[in-house]
Amino acid sequence: MATIPPLAERMRPASLDDYSGQQHLVGKGAILRRAIESGNLPSMILWGPPGVGKTTLAYIISQQLSRPFFSLSAINSGVKDVREVIEKAAKLKETEENLPILFIDEIHRFSKSQQDSLLGAVERGLVTLIGATTENPSFEVISALLSRSQVYILKPLSEEDLMELVHRALQEDRYLAGKKIRIEENEALLRLSGGDARRLLNVLELVINAVGKDPMAINNKLVLDNVQQNMALYDKAGEQHYDIISAFIKSIRGSDPNGAVYWLARMIEGGEDPKFIARRLLILASEDIGNANPNALLLANNCFQAVNVIGWPESRIILSQAVTYLASSVKSNASYEAINQAEALVKQTGDLPVPLHLRNAPTRLMKDIGYGKTYKYSHAYQGSFKEQEYLPEALAGTRLYDPGNNAAEQKLRERLKLLWKDKYNY
Repeated sequence: MATIPPLAERMRPASLDDYSGQQHLVGKGAILRRAIESGNLPSMILWGPPGVGKTTLAYIISQQLSRPFFSLSAINSGVKDVREVIEKAAKLKETEENLPILFIDEIHRFSKSQQDSLLGAVERGLVTLIGATTENPSFEVISALLSRSQVYILKPLSEEDLMELVHRALQEDRYLAGKKIRIEENEALLRLSGGDARRLLNVLELVINAVGKDPMAINNKLVLDNVQQNMALYDKAGEQHYDIISAFIKSIRGSDPNGAVYWLARMIEGGEDPKFIARRLLILASEDIGNANPNALLLANNCFQAVNVIGWPESRIILSQAVTYLASSVKSNASYEAINQAEALVKQTGDLPVPLHLRNAPTRLMKDIGYGKTYKYSHAYQGSFKEQEYLPEALAGTRLYDPGNNAAEQKLRERLKLLWKDKYNY
């Protein structure tokens, strides 16, 4: 059995019709499927979580279009490797053969110089680039390359998608189809997969090989008993990744610097991308601290910038400083709740008209019909304030921002009470 390819590799789909999930991209009539079927394929970035089929989709595209497939991993490839692929592509063009697809896994790990080395080949059409990333490409891919590529977002696989893969494996895999294996419970399988199809099939195979029975009934206890003994303590592409980042964020939100720095250390030792950690701190600084301590966002932003400049391993010190500060800070989610309520209100009430006094009046006609006519310029009044309504008429008097119960926001509340009286006298 040692020489048999892993189940995830054996079950890798060979066509779009066998491909699981992403129907918004590759279903009948979907945007990417139309591009593939027309042969007019753009360079693209496939953005989505681990195990949703980015690599597989790129390979299927190359096979369907009968184009050579060159694959590089950003982890172990450099500018030299990119140039070698481009030279091969140039030779193919000279012989009028089909131009290749260049697939770059984890393109977010490519440096600026590595990404720059791709530009010329993409611009000249020597290769069609397909980059795969788990990170937001607007942060990680240079703007020149991003502007020459379409970004397609791959969604996490649903429970139905994942269980379909399991049943297909049990029915179609040449090594499992002859066995009597049934799924009694699937919660543990799904939870341990973290939505990752490859990990799901790895877990299934691990359980089947560990138990070695035929017939076999797979239930939650059987899965947990066997998988927890055999899986790594930290898998940055799997369930532990999501569990540990969750524990990390909740420790900071709960004002425990000890728990926060412990989970930070777990991520560091597990090889987590420091920029991923720093970005989460940026979000937390606004979501969980906000105006209770505006310095939190400044520090988190400086931490993010410093991590990008300093690199590893020294960045761990900067992250530790930011983490312990944010964990120790006073907390408020008032700003987060305000935007949530505002968005819910917009969805509920639709496109309400802007009040006339708040409208811009760049032409005489607009002035004549009252645009901006009764607007009161705040700085022309004492204290740079004059009460007037800034919401649509149907929402007049609505309060969306409710300052938190902390010293900094109490000062904001007192000022708002002084200015707006009834709206904040409660």
